[in-house]
Amino acid sequence: METETTVTRLMRQSRAMGSKRLLAWGRRLIRSKTGTVGLIIVLVVLLLAAFADVLAPHNPHEVNPAMMLKPPAWLDGGSSEHFLGTDHLGRDIWSRMVYGSRISLLVGVTAVVLAGLIGVTVGMVAGFYGGWLDTAFMRLVDSFLSIPNILLALVILSVFGPGVWTLIFVLGVTNWVNYARLVRGEVLSIKEREFVKAARAIGVKNRMVMVRHLLPNVVSPFIVISTLSVATTIILEASLSFLGLGIQPPDISWGGILSDGRDYIATSWWLATFPGLAITLTVLGIIFLGDWLRDVLDPRGQSRR
Repeated sequence: METETTVTRLMRQSRAMGSKRLLAWGRRLIRSKTGTVGLIIVLVVLLLAAFADVLAPHNPHEVNPAMMLKPPAWLDGGSSEHFLGTDHLGRDIWSRMVYGSRISLLVGVTAVVLAGLIGVTVGMVAGFYGGWLDTAFMRLVDSFLSIPNILLALVILSVFGPGVWTLIFVLGVTNWVNYARLVRGEVLSIKEREFVKAARAIGVKNRMVMVRHLLPNVVSPFIVISTLSVATTIILEASLSFLGLGIQPPDISWGGILSDGRDYIATSWWLATFPGLAITLTVLGIIFLGDWLRDVLDPRGQSRR
């Protein structure tokens, strides 16, 4: 009975500290220039993707031979109707970039969610139960780590063919190992703490121990690594689409737009420059936001400040 009271008190204290942490994170975000810039960039990209139908002045698939390879509006020969210029088929670059943000973000976020679900499950089971199960899972992790992600993705996509959901699946199943190793290490440490031992002592089932006591304590490092992984996944998607094994027409992604412009880089630089800048700024924004989250959520980092 005394053990149960101790567990209840610890859980109540944890909930009370939640609101204080949120306020502290808000203050730290305001003080962090890189964190604020990263958040602004991410919000702008999300808004572009959410309101693409409103913000895109043209149909991104509309071919107009009369407007082929028009430069941006501020250059000679440019048109205010297409202020970022047009591509080799006369399609509006800005409209295609706005719509392309949807696919790039969809692939980046969904693939990370899939990889996180697999990695967190494997890491928690391996770390909590240990023994032969831990050994088997870790050997599987080592096998995946021995093969470069992009090489494994190229092989799988070559077999199953390119496509949005195929690409999401491939990027998800090839990037889960980092989450598994991280979560396993955290679980190995947390499961030896008093509140976990107390929960098991009063008869809480292993599944509930993992969900109620272990999972909340691995959320912080998971958020940090998953945020940074979104940036890596967007780059991987763009790389695969650039090679012709990622997003296929009529679907639009930044990597696909970049691929369309590579043959015109010497004469019509805007075809590849603007989608390249979009990828760079988005990735930098996510990295800035991830760095801020790491500083906030890492207790060791806070103790050094």
